[in-house]
Amino acid sequence: MTIIGIDPGFARVGYGVIQKRGERIIYRSAGIIESANGSSSERVCLMEKELETVIKKEKPFLVGVEKLFFSKNKKTALLVAEARGVIINTLLKKNIRVLELFPSEVKMGVTGSGNASKQSVAFMVSRILGIKTDFLLDDVTDALAIAITAANTRSFGG
Repeated sequence: MTIIGIDPGFARVGYGVIQKRGERIIYRSAGIIESANGSSSERVCLMEKELETVIKKEKPFLVGVEKLFFSKNKKTALLVAEARGVIINTLLKKNIRVLELFPSEVKMGVTGSGNASKQSVAFMVSRILGIKTDFLLDDVTDALAIAITAANTRSFGG
């Protein structure tokens, strides 16, 4: 079963693709969807197109999407909420199962602690998937952690 994890952002959306075979979780790919230029409308349109490309290539059974937790900057929170809306709408239009996860659930899912640091999350992603995460942006490492947590969620066969 192919699972994609998505770490929503407005300028950058991280995604991580894994394969779950029984109890094994295998790394497939990961990357960034960037939409740093243009108007808000142009950026979310580009985000949707890029996400559709990833979906077409990977054919996921399930996509885990991180929920917006908190932001001190209201403008940033609104932009990320817009991005989440576009992401979820794109997935549902493609009839893909969506699992929304809070950051604390993702941290708990990969490290055993809902208060884990980004470094701890990256370390465990590296151990679980058998890949080096030193060169990956936090958005990508977080997306892989979201995918791992989604893969291990009981309601989806984890």
